[in-house]
This record gives sequence, C-alpha cells and structure tokens, in this order.
Amino acid sequence: MQLDLPDKRYYKIGEVAKAFGVNTSLIRFWENEFDVLKPKKNKKGNRLFTPDDIKNLQLIYHLVKEKGFTLEGAKNKLKQSPDKISSNHEIILRLEHIKEELIQIKNHL
Repeated sequence: MQLDLPDKRYYKIGEVAKAFGVNTSLIRFWENEFDVLKPKKNKKGNRLFTPDDIKNLQLIYHLVKEKGFTLEGAKNKLKQSPDKISSNHEIILRLEHIKEELIQIKNHL
C-alpha cells in the first residue's frame, strides 16, 4: 500500500487515517492494542504520529487488513520477528512501486 503523505516530522491522526483509508477510531483502537504504536500527544491531547509510527502502522495494516491476521495473531507475529516482517514489507512496497512505474510506462507507449 502506497501512502500519500508529505514528508513531515509529525502527522495528525486525521491525515494518517485518510492516508490509510480507515476511520480515526480504528487508529486509536490499534494504538491501544499494539505496544509498538506510541504517538506523542500535545497539550490538548491530540495525537501526533512520527514517521516511525507510520511504518509501524503500515506493518499492522499489512498484517491485519491485507494478510487477514487476527489482532492476537498480528501481535504475536510482531513480537516473534519484527525485523523479518519489516524487511519483507519494505520489499513488497518497493515491488508495488516498480509495478506502478511499469504500468505508467506501458500506458505511455
């Protein structure tokens, strides 16, 4: 899944939810369920997600929404081999990007 987020230090929960195509309530729910998500909060209590939080959300989204893991299964998978999942997910994202570029080239021919 390619995210359409600008390069920033912090992202608001609305921006993150829109980029993932989910409700903000799901992001807040995942924050409570997964220990790897720790967004910062400002004085008003608004959540501010860092690029590392976005990467963790991508992994969670990939496991739960794309692979069909249960929440418990996704938690266990993240605890067992987070580096392996992260590297595999990065490879998948690169391949999806290459596929999009090849489709664009094909359409221009």
